[in-house]
Amino acid sequence: MGSSDMILDSIRSDCDKTVEAIASDSAKICEEILAKGKEDAANAKADIDLKAQQKASQIKAANKSRGELEQRNALLRIRRLEINKTYEKVYEYLLDLDGEKYFDIIYKLLKKLTDSQGVLYLNQKDLQRLPADFSQKLKSLGTKATLSEKPVDIDGGFILKNGDIEENMSFSALLSSNRDSLEDLINRELFTR
Repeated sequence: MGSSDMILDSIRSDCDKTVEAIASDSAKICEEILAKGKEDAANAKADIDLKAQQKASQIKAANKSRGELEQRNALLRIRRLEINKTYEKVYEYLLDLDGEKYFDIIYKLLKKLTDSQGVLYLNQKDLQRLPADFSQKLKSLGTKATLSEKPVDIDGGFILKNGDIEENMSFSALLSSNRDSLEDLINRELFTR
C-alpha cells in the first residue's frame, strides 16, 4: 500500500470518527430536544387542563346562578299571577254580593265619611236595588249627603261629591289605592306557611 493509500485511509478513518462524533452528538441533541418537547407538552397539557377546569367551574357556577335566577323569576311570576287572581276574586266578590251584604259594605264606607256633605252617586244597578231605609240609614251614620237619582259610571261602591271635592269610594278605586297593603295581606295568607 502506497503512501497515498495510507493518507486516504487516515482521512477515511478521521472522517468516520468525525461522523460518529457528529452522529453521537446529534443523538444526544435529539434526545434532549425530545425530552424538552415532552416536558413542554406535559406542562402545556397541565396548563390547558387547569384552564379547562377553571372554565368548567365558571360555566357551572354561571349556569347554577342563571338557573337560580330563572327559578326565582318563575316563582315571582307565579306569585304575581296568584296575587292578581286573588285581587280579581276579591273585586268580583264585592261586586257579586247580594243586596243586604253589599249595602252593609256601603254603610261601613259611609261611616268613614261621617259629617260628610254633598251628593252621593251610585251606579244604575245599585240605584235599582236600593234598600227602602237607605236615606234613614245615611242620617243614622251621620252622613249629610243627598242621594242623586242620576247614576254614575262605576262598577260598585259610590262617589261622594261636595263642590270640587270628590271622595271616590268605588270598589275599583279603593282596591287600587290599597293595592300594596292588599298584596301584603295576600302574600302573608298564600305564601307564608
